Amino acid sequence: MSIVKTAKLTKTYDTGVVVNALSEVDFELNKGDLVAIVGDSGSGKSTLLHLLAGVDKPTSGEIFIQDKNITKLNKEDLTIFRRRNIGVIYQFFNLIPNITVHKNILLPLLLDNKREDKNYFNEIIETLGIQDKLNRYPKQLSGGEQQRVAIARSLVTRPAIILADEPTGNLDRKNSEEITALFRVVNKRFLSTIMIITHDEKVAVSCNSIYKMVDGRLYSLEEAGYENN
Repeated sequence: MSIVKTAKLTKTYDTGVVVNALSEVDFELNKGDLVAIVGDSGSGKSTLLHLLAGVDKPTSGEIFIQDKNITKLNKEDLTIFRRRNIGVIYQFFNLIPNITVHKNILLPLLLDNKREDKNYFNEIIETLGIQDKLNRYPKQLSGGEQQRVAIARSLVTRPAIILADEPTGNLDRKNSEEITALFRVVNKRFLSTIMIITHDEKVAVSCNSIYKMVDGRLYSLEEAGYENN
């Protein structure tokens, strides 16, 4: 089942010099996919993530998430759709410092006036090993613990897709390995569709498939004639 599909997705910036950040990218993710996007800085990886997350608009092309063309949505409808269907995990966690871990996890539901599914919530926090952290504040947690909370928050709405932007980039090696392993656990346990932007080779090879962004174009590393170099 197709969860995400792009058609000739293009993003151009014109600041006196025209820069093609993305060039006619055709990309598809199916239910339960766990994929990594690698590439040099400035290659277009983050641009792709921001477009899929609905926080930026393409210059041309289309994005379908669960068959909904999000490029056609107005700002208000896109905000609602994004909150309900897209989970995003950032390198620097983006937790709210003055609310508890519990409320940080539930924030997407609270913003949507939705009640939590307590059984599902408990399954999330048990899977991520943060049951005893719920009444703490982000500053009382280690970097690895904060990223676990961010993953929990991304899962709480049962999103169509989880987008992770360098999720291990602010962690030491031990925590990086633990978070990498957790993505595989989450992918299998919740059948989550996950796309990870990463510079970390160990994160990339832990995924089921790898794509490489080169000058705004996306290549599968399994494509004939394309080498990972």
